[in-house]
Amino acid sequence: MEKTRPLWTTPLQFVFACISYAVGLGNVWRFPYLCQMYGGGSFLVPYVVMLVVEGMPLLYLELAVGQRMRQGSIGAWRTVSPYLSGVGVASVLVSFFLCTYYNVINAWAFWYLFHSFQDPLPWSVCPLNGNRTGYVEECEKASSTQYFWYRKTLNISPSIQESGAVQWEPALCLVLAWLVVYLCVLRGTASTGKVVYFTALLPYCVLIIYLVRGLTLHGATNGLAYMFTPKMEQLANPKAWINAATQIFFSLGLGFGSLIAFASYNEPSNNCQKHAIIVSIINSSTSIFASIVTFSIYGFKATFNYESCLNKVILLLTNSFDLEDGFLTANNLEQVKDYLASAYPSKYSEVFPQIRNCSLESELETAVQGTGLAFIVYTEAIKNMEVSQLWSVLYFFMLLLLGVGSMLGNTAAILTPLMDSKLISSYLPKEAISGLVCLTNCAIGMVFTMEAGSYWFDIFNDYAATLSLLLIVLVETVALCYLYGLRRFESEFKAMTGRALSWYWKVMWGGVSPLLIISLFIFYLSDYIITGTLQYQAWDAAQGQLVTKDYPPQALAVIGLLVATSTMCIPLGALGTLITRCLRRGDTAPKA
Repeated sequence: MEKTRPLWTTPLQFVFACISYAVGLGNVWRFPYLCQMYGGGSFLVPYVVMLVVEGMPLLYLELAVGQRMRQGSIGAWRTVSPYLSGVGVASVLVSFFLCTYYNVINAWAFWYLFHSFQDPLPWSVCPLNGNRTGYVEECEKASSTQYFWYRKTLNISPSIQESGAVQWEPALCLVLAWLVVYLCVLRGTASTGKVVYFTALLPYCVLIIYLVRGLTLHGATNGLAYMFTPKMEQLANPKAWINAATQIFFSLGLGFGSLIAFASYNEPSNNCQKHAIIVSIINSSTSIFASIVTFSIYGFKATFNYESCLNKVILLLTNSFDLEDGFLTANNLEQVKDYLASAYPSKYSEVFPQIRNCSLESELETAVQGTGLAFIVYTEAIKNMEVSQLWSVLYFFMLLLLGVGSMLGNTAAILTPLMDSKLISSYLPKEAISGLVCLTNCAIGMVFTMEAGSYWFDIFNDYAATLSLLLIVLVETVALCYLYGLRRFESEFKAMTGRALSWYWKVMWGGVSPLLIISLFIFYLSDYIITGTLQYQAWDAAQGQLVTKDYPPQALAVIGLLVATSTMCIPLGALGTLITRCLRRGDTAPKA
């Protein structure tokens, strides 16, 4: 296998592949949200600590295993111990679940990218109603960006029980997204190695352009001040540390088998310790860099909304009390309001219900993550920029590059074990294997383009890979250190690379990192139990807002299956190996 196994052309290709995989959408829409929720600049303290004690060691462990065993996740862990074949199967299953829904985000990015060339942007204004006498009621109650997302893009149903039909436009975008992925993984490392240069580097070019633009926007400093002003009391909040550990864990893509797959194509002597440190630092630095860009946009959006709110109040009071134009300003508004309330109490009480409470701080504290940040908050800011079409095209092009880059790693986690299998590779060429995997995922992904598709998307996003990945990485770490033996692995790895493992890596692998994973696992498990009935956010068209509903029994059954199918692979794989060995011993036992 070592003689015929394809290799990266250069070590730089491998590094770019890891960066392209690790630096994804979570860096852009999850990390800024956590900063916003947990103390701005003070969140960097637990984040950096978790990077050192959890992120770097576990990333290095997976790269080292892949490079040493020179196989995909299934073969690598079977080599560590025949009883661990289920660990590799679990990784492949989780990656399969991830691929089915993750590429839908790329489909949505394609949809928005195509609409970005219109003038004006279709989400910048509400459409007229059927009589052309006013705006569509749903849009007026929500906002133009929310209406375009929930109605025009998703055509969302009122609940998960009302599945509706497949929306052909998003469905075509999904087919296009999978076609792009297929062309990138068509010939394994030969094609992926060339693509990663673009998917790894171009997002930084767009981020730099956005940073320059963001810093010149009116109100950007308000957002940056909010981000960098630390709230030190949050350091005593356990959830800040838990979320920092979770962000590091999932941002680096641990447990999916992608890193093991990438490292298996390295030269045996490759210095993957250096590469693990480089990838970890670049990934975390990108999160911070993307947050600076995001908070400058946040500041612009918050300031724009705050000033619009003030102008509406000023106009209302000016018209209601026949004040001179220009008399009321943002500076004297509160004083004039107090005067009007005391001088004209009855009239002021009539107007008072219409007076909005304008607050810049509350605008900045509105925390949004995920698709809400990418497709609603960002588009809200973009539509108010000059040359908004240009900034929209750049933004969704960047999202596509980040999404495709992550998909290369996700699909590699599935394809590498399949291509390593002599049974499959002897009958099918790699192009056919890649095509069948992409076609299967695309077909299943059509579920997410139905009217209730976004609700199923949230289920997969929330439950398909959380507990499963924590269990997978915990078993990986414990198995390598205590089943295979840390000393044995260290001696083999030193013979292969010429470099010994330092005490730091051994302490982290043998004790600190497993304890951290166990803590996270207990937290998530107890959180699910304490939460009780699982709920979701459904779109209410009549109110123009999200409402909370309980998941129906069929949705709960799917959630249970998602968690169980991947986690149960580990004990079932071990049990299957045990039974097979017992049967073989019985067959070879001497007969009386």
